Amino acid sequence: MDDDSLSLRPLTARSVVLSTLLGHHPPALPARALVRVGALFGTAEGTVRTALTRMVAAGDLEQRDGAYRLTERLLARQARQDDSRAPRTRPWDGSWEIAVVTGERRAAPERAALRQAMAGLRLAELREGCWLRPANLARDGWPAVVRDQCALLTGAAPESDPAALAATLWDPAGWARRARALEAALTALPGGPQRLAERFTVSAAVLRHLLADPVLPPALLPPDWPGEDLRRRYDAFDGEFREILLRHIGG
Repeated sequence: MDDDSLSLRPLTARSVVLSTLLGHHPPALPARALVRVGALFGTAEGTVRTALTRMVAAGDLEQRDGAYRLTERLLARQARQDDSRAPRTRPWDGSWEIAVVTGERRAAPERAALRQAMAGLRLAELREGCWLRPANLARDGWPAVVRDQCALLTGAAPESDPAALAATLWDPAGWARRARALEAALTALPGGPQRLAERFTVSAAVLRHLLADPVLPPALLPPDWPGEDLRRRYDAFDGEFREILLRHIGG
């Protein structure tokens, strides 16, 4: 695997802890298990424990019953991560979801919260304050941060080519290129416990990439879209990887 061509992020003590818990169900592990994961990356026990203390202080983790657990905010991130592995879609009739910002003089935290929510909902910004996407995702409703700041509409297909519009909003071709590179990296890694730290790093990169998948209708995607192939390959990889990791940490 060529890490430089994939630009894989080096994992800090915090990101090792976070990636481990986000991939663990339920998302709770004792400190000794998280220290053993950190050791895979040459991270000293004291560094991992310092990261745990800081994450508790920052509200990322809570310590209860001898284990470190994700807080509510990060449980929502875990739910989005799980959904990215098996997105819930519905048949597409050509319509689009549109959210137009109506609030004036919004504070910076409100704007940031809306932008974060829109990314999680897989909407893209056509221009400032105008967000949209094809209406092909199964929704359980809109979060309050969106309802409070936006007017929500369902619109007909654009008069121009909708696939061309999607390409300007999300760059599906670029997403597909990286998906194929990540799938090749998964395939190239050996089975078993060899190069476990490298497997961990690639696993985290795949999950980040799946979170960035716009999950567009097939009619708007380039030919030979690799999204489902990457998900199938990752599911098989992750099943073996989690089994090995649990044995390593004594879980």
